[in-house]
Amino acid sequence: MTSTYSKEDGLLAQIESPADLKALCAEQLPALAQEIRDFLIKTLSLTGGHLAPNLGVVELSLAMHRVFETPRDKFLFDVSHQSYIHKMMTGRTKKMSNIRQFGGISGFTKRAESAHDAFGAGHAGTSISAALGMAAARDLKNEDSDVVALVGDGAFGCGTTLEALNSIATTTKRFILVLNDNEWSIEKNVGSLARYLGSLQETETYSWLSSRSKSFIEMLAGKEARDQAGKLVNAARSLISPARFFQELGLKYYGPIDGHDIARLERVFRIAQHRCQPCIIHVITEKGRGYAPAATNPTKFHGVGSYNVEDGTTKSSAIPSYSEVFGRSLCRLAEDDSKIVAISAAMPSGTKLDLFRDKFPARFYDVGIAEEHAAIFACGLAAEGFKPYVAIYSTFMQRCIDMIEHDAALQNLPVRFCMDRAGLSPDDGPTHHGVFDISMMRAIPNLIMMQPKDEAELCNMLATMNEIDDAPSSIRYPRGEGEGVALPTKPEILPIGKAELLAQGEDIALIALGNMNSVAAEVSEILRKEGLSVTLINARFIKPLDADLISKYANASRLVVTLEDHSIVGGFGSAVLEMLNARCCATPQLLIGWPDSFVEHGSLVQLREKHRLSAPQITQDILQKLSRCSA
Repeated sequence: MTSTYSKEDGLLAQIESPADLKALCAEQLPALAQEIRDFLIKTLSLTGGHLAPNLGVVELSLAMHRVFETPRDKFLFDVSHQSYIHKMMTGRTKKMSNIRQFGGISGFTKRAESAHDAFGAGHAGTSISAALGMAAARDLKNEDSDVVALVGDGAFGCGTTLEALNSIATTTKRFILVLNDNEWSIEKNVGSLARYLGSLQETETYSWLSSRSKSFIEMLAGKEARDQAGKLVNAARSLISPARFFQELGLKYYGPIDGHDIARLERVFRIAQHRCQPCIIHVITEKGRGYAPAATNPTKFHGVGSYNVEDGTTKSSAIPSYSEVFGRSLCRLAEDDSKIVAISAAMPSGTKLDLFRDKFPARFYDVGIAEEHAAIFACGLAAEGFKPYVAIYSTFMQRCIDMIEHDAALQNLPVRFCMDRAGLSPDDGPTHHGVFDISMMRAIPNLIMMQPKDEAELCNMLATMNEIDDAPSSIRYPRGEGEGVALPTKPEILPIGKAELLAQGEDIALIALGNMNSVAAEVSEILRKEGLSVTLINARFIKPLDADLISKYANASRLVVTLEDHSIVGGFGSAVLEMLNARCCATPQLLIGWPDSFVEHGSLVQLREKHRLSAPQITQDILQKLSRCSA
């Protein structure tokens, strides 16, 4: 990809390190901020990325780097998708043209990428706890440095954030928490904490009492009476200002502060830097600032693919995504079943539950970034006879494992867990790949687990889930568009635990899960050209397995091959291997899936090629395995 950065770019071209930023005079900073916005808008139009969050924190990022000194001082970004300016100020501007591209830099902070990235992230609610640990380590080592956690207001609804807030004052005397308040996470923030933070923005109590009360008293009774009134003002502030919440937690509160006023931000940062008291700096920013399409539609531009710079338009596909099929199918089911309710964890548009929300608002719940609460909340609904569908990305559903086991499965509550982005989430990398959910969940008793081979089967599986009233169930489906198949007008109720036999052969049994069925079909064609007869099975169910069908064709074949869009360790292939071993099947087996490592970011084609998951590579491995077993 051609770089959008050159030495003629102005002030930005002069910044190779935080020291270069500090060397600029204050009058140059607005121009630099504009250059950064122009650069991001142009660069991300080619690569895609988290545009709106980064446009909102330009001035905030500059002020932080002008006052503090990384890597000695530690910056921790909650989620860290808003760290692009931080990357640019720490010598990575030239690499931004390859951000989120195969072999390029990450779209999140990454310790292995730079000494300035103190902590890697990708999930919300981690930064305060990690920063507090670093502050405690600093205190134990008697070092002189600052630890700054930059947290979006959406993450304040996350349980780990609240747990960490409760521990700050009892852990350290020196800690800086920056609350980046733009009223958004991906969607508009929801819940009582969101309303509370909104009230902080609206409250000017202290300014009113200071400017009006003091001057009025001085005019009536003189300066001495005004000074006494000042003490009264401070006392009144502690009683009526919403900031009391943070003060009760032992945090000195500063704000609200205009997050686009660099000079004021720098002043407050320096004050906080020299106080021996943990503090919170409440900063108001505008998500998508400086680019009208992003400012007016921050949800779309939170994480966006390539787009047209002029108007912000993006390419659309005629083939609906799995998420869209899920949202539409659930709406159709809900038309005939008033017991269906839907639950999102701050991502209704990403999971396409916004379709359900708009059609059935009274039966839709967005709990914010609180996946664990979402799961147990669903259990409560199920216990009272409702049919809750919990739609969360696979990578975030990991947080719910305890709830799925202890609260849903142990009590046989029929909660429906719908895992979007299962398998690879290519451009976002290891923090967002959904390649561990099978291994985490299949050991849980009573849980039914499915994965469709295409979007038509997704419709059937959702209808099947709706009929399961005596056990929890889960369905995993990939990111992006489907196979383009016609959707059923009346979904089929599938028999639980039954696979689909697609072709019969004698040499090789290919057992594919979900979207790997299309790859298995390619492999099958190549093998047939090699003169080999292939059995092709669409597994459909991870748990329970169709043990009778799979073992029948495994015993009749020379080699059993499983294919899955999941980690090879403890996944679907492992389940098949365990079952065949229990049935004393002697046929050799080959498990195909993602390696026992954290897979990097890149396109699906590139990553499959690198990790030998393309059809020609899989065929080569099958032939080699077959040759070794025949020797």
